[in-house]
Amino acid sequence: MAYRLVVNAKRTQRDEAINETAAITTRELSEEDQRIVSSSACQIVQAIKNGQWTSTKVVTAYIKSAIRAQDETNCITEVLFADALKIAGELDAHFAATNELKGPLHGVPITFKDLIDIKGYDSSMGFSQWANKPAQADAELVRHIREAGGVPMAKTNVSQGLANFECSNPLWGVTKNPYNAKFIPGGSTGGEGALLAMGGSAIGWGSDVGGSVRIPAHFCGLYCLKPSSGRISISGTVDPSPGFKGITTVLGPMARSVQDVELASRVVFGKSADYSSAPVLYRGVQLAQKLKFGYYFNDGMARITPACRRAVSETVEALRRQGHECIEFELPSPEKASEIYIALTAASGNKDFFKNKGPDPTDPNLELALAYVPGFLHTMVWWYLKRADPVLARVWKVSTEKSAYEYTNWEVKKDAWIHQFHEKVSCPYICKAIYENLGQVWDAQGFDGIICPGMASPALIHNATKYLLALATAALFYNILDCPVGSIPVTRVDPKLDALPEDWLSTRSNVPSSKELDKMLYKGKWAYDADAMGGLPVGIQLVGKRWEDEKVVEMMKVVDDALGERGFGPDGWERWKAAHSG
Repeated sequence: MAYRLVVNAKRTQRDEAINETAAITTRELSEEDQRIVSSSACQIVQAIKNGQWTSTKVVTAYIKSAIRAQDETNCITEVLFADALKIAGELDAHFAATNELKGPLHGVPITFKDLIDIKGYDSSMGFSQWANKPAQADAELVRHIREAGGVPMAKTNVSQGLANFECSNPLWGVTKNPYNAKFIPGGSTGGEGALLAMGGSAIGWGSDVGGSVRIPAHFCGLYCLKPSSGRISISGTVDPSPGFKGITTVLGPMARSVQDVELASRVVFGKSADYSSAPVLYRGVQLAQKLKFGYYFNDGMARITPACRRAVSETVEALRRQGHECIEFELPSPEKASEIYIALTAASGNKDFFKNKGPDPTDPNLELALAYVPGFLHTMVWWYLKRADPVLARVWKVSTEKSAYEYTNWEVKKDAWIHQFHEKVSCPYICKAIYENLGQVWDAQGFDGIICPGMASPALIHNATKYLLALATAALFYNILDCPVGSIPVTRVDPKLDALPEDWLSTRSNVPSSKELDKMLYKGKWAYDADAMGGLPVGIQLVGKRWEDEKVVEMMKVVDDALGERGFGPDGWERWKAAHSG
């Protein structure tokens, strides 16, 4: 088939580019290389400034580490290694001549999700008919990174058309989790998650329209920020669904420390030549000495696994030990949020996806989600689910193509739910009469932030998303609300602590969830298994009010410090590998 010729050519092109560079640099990491790739972006800049390392030495070490990550996880799409070494040499010449850094990212290796344009390279997003069409200009984000001294080094793999949180597509293949190849790295920014976790990049950039940077951060033990829309320019990013504005896509940084998330954000916030972002630069924030957090465990779609519940509990306990206040609350109408998200994103009947994929096969993980179901059969399935699984029935009912009138009605419902969330964040510890009369708003509660699971489960095994795609509900709330969200790694799956209790399957949670989804998550081939998942990272989300992005970053520091040393950070993967080798 024609598409196979494109696939073979692109993969060969990538492999040859890697081998050409490896022939110059070698593949083996020296002890100094190991120190470099185990350093944060902030530490790299300081070391270059102090004359300890050169940009060329740093970039060379990260290239070696990126090749290792590619060999083990299949995370890279476009290889910029030769360009990166050239830029590093220019930065070294600049520093030698001026004794000054070019900018705050001087010499820092940076990688980008495949949809972000870099001049001279494809943004194929897993579609063969989008291959061999190199971008004519850098995305504005890339331009700002270059101006700050950052070194673009590679582009990374995604789910087909960004439509799933399994990172696989017919063009580039399947990306694996860096901690266990049997599991997924998340998506759609999964290649970035795998590469960054293994020290193949110092800072990564992805997009988020339904958890696409947060889910890989949760699965791969990383930090990230999903900012409010309008803080970072999206000019020069490829849109698989042009014209769709129901849920706003944002770009966000991924890193191995909160400090690097802050560094990346400072460089690009509020900078736009085409007015695609608000002219609001990164602002300093002074937090109160004592903070107040709301927290919850359940997203209304799936029963949370013991490992992910423990991550939230440990975070809350750590904050309380530091004197912060944490109050449990319940999400208002979480099932409505899932309904709204699906209604809006499915409104076109997925026509854009099928147009974009052309002759390519549909990724197996998307076959159920994108399958065409005739109207009468769709109604029959809904009637069955209405009785068997009311939660899933609501989502199924609205997963149909819509007229413009129907679409705008769902926009109205979205606005109403957003208003409800901000006006009625319910708290079980407050008198019901007060709740009914006054409502519980962010300000009335005094919440500085909200702590919640990264997802109901740690990383899934490959192909499980075909049946468990709805688990992304945990993330999509905050795309609808357009709230800034940080992701923080908290712990790892412990086979003893996180095993299912003996009566787990025979008892039902008192929190509403999808019966079918719970069945898939806890029984059979795709089931949660603490033994098999042992060692996989588990994270949390930290949510702030819209526009309070900088406050979220500062609160991430508070949470990170409260949790203390727990095996994550720039050298997290290296330490984990050393402890589990042999």
